[in-house]
Amino acid sequence: QVQLVESGGGLVQPGGSLRLSCAASGNIFTLNSMGWYRQAPGKQRELVAIMPSGGSTKYADTVKGRFTVSRDNAKNTVYLQMNSLKPEDTAVYYCKLTWFAYREYTYWGQGTQVTVSS
Repeated sequence: QVQLVESGGGLVQPGGSLRLSCAASGNIFTLNSMGWYRQAPGKQRELVAIMPSGGSTKYADTVKGRFTVSRDNAKNTVYLQMNSLKPEDTAVYYCKLTWFAYREYTYWGQGTQVTVSS
């Protein structure tokens, strides 16, 4: 059984920073993709940033230059450093783990709330 545990959300003022972490445990295929999605109230879940274990990182245009995704493969952990936060970044942030082995395996974290407000 694969589990994803997120941490690091909270309340921050506009212009501030937060760092999210997501640790995966269980039987995890080595070649995988880990990343972050977010869902604001009344909106669909959207990609924030994703980092394959052996490929190039992808960011949403709305966060480029402000957010940085990184990962520690030895710890099966992915991070999201969020700088210059804006009120429109307010959302529940979800960690996602995906790999392909004859079929797609996808796992989601429970979500962590990020609120940007003065």
